[in-house]
Amino acid sequence: MAIRTRLTEMLGIEYPIIQGGMQWLSRAELAAAVSNAGGLGIITAATHRTREDLRNEIRKTRELTDRPFGVNISMLPEVTPQDMTQVYVETVIEERVPVVETSGRSPEPFARYLKEAGIKLLHKVPAVRFAKKAESVGADAVIIVGFECGGHPGMDDVTTLILVPRAVDEVSIPVIAGGGIADARGFVAALALGAEGVVMGTRFVATTECIAHPNFKDWMVRHKETDTVLILRSIRNALRVMRNAAAEKVLAMEERGAPLEELLTVVGGQVGLKALLEGDLEGGTFAVGQAIGLIHDVKPVAEVIREMVEGAERILSRLQGALGKQ
Repeated sequence: MAIRTRLTEMLGIEYPIIQGGMQWLSRAELAAAVSNAGGLGIITAATHRTREDLRNEIRKTRELTDRPFGVNISMLPEVTPQDMTQVYVETVIEERVPVVETSGRSPEPFARYLKEAGIKLLHKVPAVRFAKKAESVGADAVIIVGFECGGHPGMDDVTTLILVPRAVDEVSIPVIAGGGIADARGFVAALALGAEGVVMGTRFVATTECIAHPNFKDWMVRHKETDTVLILRSIRNALRVMRNAAAEKVLAMEERGAPLEELLTVVGGQVGLKALLEGDLEGGTFAVGQAIGLIHDVKPVAEVIREMVEGAERILSRLQGALGKQ
């Protein structure tokens, strides 16, 4: 089944399915698997401490796929210091990476340089007002994520079902839908809402190519949409994570007004990485979306994408039949 949208034409991909940047998990193996299956894989810049580290990961991805892929660059200062953001941008330009996904803050300081280098800029936002800003500063497409998403859903508590058509009505660039999408049903729904592609994080964690410890993947398969929780609302940086001992500890700390420095002793990246790789399900906070309620197995990336595309074809055929009967 061919699925053609402005996004597939813009990025040179077969299907409008993007694997979002997921901190430690978005490595070359996962990104290449998504790209090889016809989507767009993305590696994350922020987990690389030096220019050469990121350059090596980009080149490793190129060794594993000859198809387009992207690099996520977070603009949040607590994730990426300003000087490293500049380094990451320079590196993706030097390496001629075809696509950059930015998130956190406005990509305005770097948009012109990416455009001059012929790099497509996708900016991820949690609200329509930020989507309009992204378009105004030169983003080629905007990713809008609803309240259901793993990671940072913003502070407005608006679902994907509302955000996507609102964004489509407000911007002229392609809109990519994220949050709660894990199968063909969500894929078709997003397209029906006017999106020209989808971004998935949680579904791609539960794949054989993802480096997350098997304990974590097993947890995802066994749990449901009510087993996630929002933390860090006290510092206006809401984060949806799996509900575990670490998340409950953060909520208790926030209840008594703990400052960011104290919160980082639990939610800091290195703490989470250690627990993630060792399979310690209680020792760190892990971003995961409500889409876990739709995930029932761990399988190769290629199978996930194939099932989405074939499932979409069946759904569309069924809908066309229903309309015909009317």
